[in-house]
Amino acid sequence: MLEFLDFIDLAFVITAFVTLFVVIDPIGTAPIFLALTQGMTPARRRAIGIRACVIAAILLALFGIAGEDFLRSVGISMPAFQIAGGILLFLTALDMLFDRRTQRRKEHADEGPTPADDPSVFPLAMPLIAGPGAMASMVLLIGETGRSPQGMGLVTLVMLAVIALVLLAFLSAGLIERLLRRTGTMVMTRLFGLLLAALSVQFVLNGATAIGILPQTAPMP
Repeated sequence: MLEFLDFIDLAFVITAFVTLFVVIDPIGTAPIFLALTQGMTPARRRAIGIRACVIAAILLALFGIAGEDFLRSVGISMPAFQIAGGILLFLTALDMLFDRRTQRRKEHADEGPTPADDPSVFPLAMPLIAGPGAMASMVLLIGETGRSPQGMGLVTLVMLAVIALVLLAFLSAGLIERLLRRTGTMVMTRLFGLLLAALSVQFVLNGATAIGILPQTAPMP
């Protein structure tokens, strides 16, 4: 335990936390969670939020430790992973923009909840929380520690702290919904569906740029 405490570099912890916080964006995921769970009971919404965070934490931890080696072993590059995640995310954005999820719920109202109505694994856990950017960040941060057991543990703890903030944002989604009411929720659903579509395209562009299909562009001032 003392060896682990001696290993801790406060500057690195702050860097890791800021990196994962910006990439995962707990505040930004809350409205999307609200849109994806629109019309669900508070208990079901809470269960989906907890399940999504647990699955995302496990995925990020596993990917941070063994993801780079696994992708390399099966011949998949990180840019290819970004492009695939972006395409899947775009399909979800289309459902939000055209309100297809609400229509499916009405059609299956008498059949009870179905796996298709549970967004905890996809798209919440992956790729919204444990997306290509978060997975790549885990690999890079652990790589900066020399892939030592202490370094892996430290980065994993920082990641869990960020996931805890995501869960807190999810559990507050009900309050947000009550403030917005139905009209506001419908507007937010389509607005964040549009933003989600833009985010998915950005994932694809990042992957295409990384493999040289698109030229590097200078950041906006």
